Amino acid sequence: MWKHFSHQGMEGQELPYVLVDSIGERFGVYEDHLEFLKKRFHLITMKEYLENKMFLSKKVRAIYIWYHRPAINEELLQSLPNLKVVASAGVGIDHLDLKLLSSYGVKVSNTPFVVSTDTADMGMALLLASARRLVEGHEMAVSPDTEYFPADWLGVEVSGATLGILGMGTIGYKVAERAKAFEMKILYHNRNQRKKEEESAVGAIYCKKIDDLLQQSDFVLLAVTLTPQTHKLIGKRELELMKPTATLINISRGLVVDQDALVEALQNKVIKAAALDVTYPEPLPRDHPLLKLKNVVITPHIGSATKKTRWVMMEEMVESIEAGLAGLPIPREVLP
Repeated sequence: MWKHFSHQGMEGQELPYVLVDSIGERFGVYEDHLEFLKKRFHLITMKEYLENKMFLSKKVRAIYIWYHRPAINEELLQSLPNLKVVASAGVGIDHLDLKLLSSYGVKVSNTPFVVSTDTADMGMALLLASARRLVEGHEMAVSPDTEYFPADWLGVEVSGATLGILGMGTIGYKVAERAKAFEMKILYHNRNQRKKEEESAVGAIYCKKIDDLLQQSDFVLLAVTLTPQTHKLIGKRELELMKPTATLINISRGLVVDQDALVEALQNKVIKAAALDVTYPEPLPRDHPLLKLKNVVITPHIGSATKKTRWVMMEEMVESIEAGLAGLPIPREVLP
């Protein structure tokens, strides 16, 4: 039986019905975002929707995607004749079929810029953690078996090292700004070369060919969008082009790297180390070889995971939904 909740706005008008995966739980809307959201929308969880499809199918006008959920397929789109907007958290939209959504007249937005600062910070944090062996160092410092700290336990220098950035969009450029403060030499490869003044502001040198960047860099950082062109962009060939002393850092998407080739390269010392905020799948199976290697740092896809950023992300999604439902231009619209 459909439970009827109060869903009147401040002026007595019915609030728009917005579909979400769940409240709280693994993929749900954050509890501390609820009060803000419920003032603007009547939230419907997937469970409520499936239990009351007949009543709700014509009511839902927007979908709020958090942690890539709810998943959108043709069956769901066919059941929502009045759907106008899909707002997706974060920058990646590889979980959405933009052409399919467009064919149903549904507009899509994401939140690309709000994640940039935190994700760039994460890129530098991973670079530093790997270079200075922070995870291993912590384990040594707290281990009950440690009797002394070995004098020859060494990391690699960051200052003066060469950082190659693959993908010089907003995130890549912010990484370059941070790396400049660490006195790093910066190379980058991008679909489009940055303006000369942007390059000179961070001291970045454009590499037309990825191969040139890979061969020269001490650290290679991936900040590209996942597309068919960047799927497994870094494979066996690319890893073999890198220096045996080099580190690969991935803050984009797991599928940008051929993971099997990476395991092999790390095991055989083709490259020195890897620092990954993303893998495929997430999390990795508990017996995955990447989890057993000492020269790997892995974090649980937390590039944008700060309280402030997640709040702003939610506000931007609300803004996009409200604009779309009012027939106004959608901020940060993603075109197919």
